[in-house]
Amino acid sequence: MAEPASRRHLERLAELDVSTELFTLALSMALEDVRGCTDFDAPAARGFLFWSRANRYLAELLVPEGWGRTSKDNILRVIHPDRTHAITAISGERGVGDLDSPVRSKNPKGPAMARMVEKNSRLADQLAIVSHDVVLHGVEVDDLPTWCLLYKRDEGEIKAELSQPVKMRGKFVDEWLERLPLTLPPMEDPGFDISLDEPDDGRGPEVFVELLGEN
Repeated sequence: MAEPASRRHLERLAELDVSTELFTLALSMALEDVRGCTDFDAPAARGFLFWSRANRYLAELLVPEGWGRTSKDNILRVIHPDRTHAITAISGERGVGDLDSPVRSKNPKGPAMARMVEKNSRLADQLAIVSHDVVLHGVEVDDLPTWCLLYKRDEGEIKAELSQPVKMRGKFVDEWLERLPLTLPPMEDPGFDISLDEPDDGRGPEVFVELLGEN
């Protein structure tokens, strides 16, 4: 079961300039959008939409507060105004929100996520590295410690945590420097079984096109 956020966890969230209320609002708005999907949508539409909208609403809520945003390498991230860290929302599995259970990313991740996680590991005991070469953000995005808002639908409830990845085994992120459980209020169940998986590595389905020569 999800672990209640302790005072220490709430203080840590505040240090990162985020809150349980912020994530509750972003995830609840994403869930509301998913309710508009029907069985006539593509099978993966609900998961793709939830992933996209969770990241979109994080950006819509935080950009007016001075945060930046980027979709570099198909990783949707919001960037703290002081360029100290970034946040991306992805689906998780196993014990999301339960510190007594291991947790990992649900979908396999590609080389872009692997590079981000490796950078997190190297920066674990360092300050963020500021680059003067990047005009848009004032910092190399990949040099920022990146946190993952992990979410999971479990028995009709949304469970979540904010955690900092530092290791991947194969294509799954499964080792974390810090894990901060989020105590979310009940969100109205959409009334049907849904999967909240985002697409593998942030990509959509592959389409193969064969070009036929003239007869």
